[in-house]
Amino acid sequence: MAIIACRNAAFAYEGRTVAQGINFEVNRGDYLCIVGENGSGKTTLMKGLLGLMRPAAGTIETGEGLKPTEIGYLPQQQPAQKDFPASVYEVVISGRLNSRGLLPFYSKQDRQIALENMERLGVLDLRKKAFRELSGGQQQRVLLSRALCATSKVLVLDEPVTGLDPLASADLYQTIRQLWQNGITIIMISHDIHTAVAQAGHILHLHNRQLFFGTAADYKQSTPGKRFMEVQEDDNVGNT
Repeated sequence: MAIIACRNAAFAYEGRTVAQGINFEVNRGDYLCIVGENGSGKTTLMKGLLGLMRPAAGTIETGEGLKPTEIGYLPQQQPAQKDFPASVYEVVISGRLNSRGLLPFYSKQDRQIALENMERLGVLDLRKKAFRELSGGQQQRVLLSRALCATSKVLVLDEPVTGLDPLASADLYQTIRQLWQNGITIIMISHDIHTAVAQAGHILHLHNRQLFFGTAADYKQSTPGKRFMEVQEDDNVGNT
């Protein structure tokens, strides 16, 4: 059974439909990239997957005992986040908030999980530093550590390399791939279609409706895939 299944879902803001006809499944161990132009409904769908927005039609279902609180989330980083006045340790352990229930303090297990994930992402030595003093790549590793504190099952990532230089981007993509190889299901929004098809096993392409869902290999041979990759190549040439 799929851990997440989207059945003919549609989403609307103030009565205006922004995405519709969305049908796909995510199975345990999948790596799915959601692609499309700006305003195509990618972030709206992600809000639906996280339970932050209900479909106007259709359903989003979870299976295999997956709870909404067991989905780790790495949002697209905003300028205000970069100046967050907290230590690395405080940022990371805050990922345990949803699992605490009514407990007023972090438990020994919470602290241990935070330390383990900082070590896993290579930021344990930075735990006492202020988050805002870190480089962009370090900050994303800290936020990824935070997301891992919420889950051992599913990570949802919204444009995780936005604002990073090419070296830091490649390093973060490699880290995400290692997490996937270690058994964590990945769902990622990406504006970089060429990296998406190289990294992911499956592609979901939206343009206010579903244009494609299937393997990355099939996507590269599909009409939407060929067109979108050509457009990005033309944009990259124009920007050089």
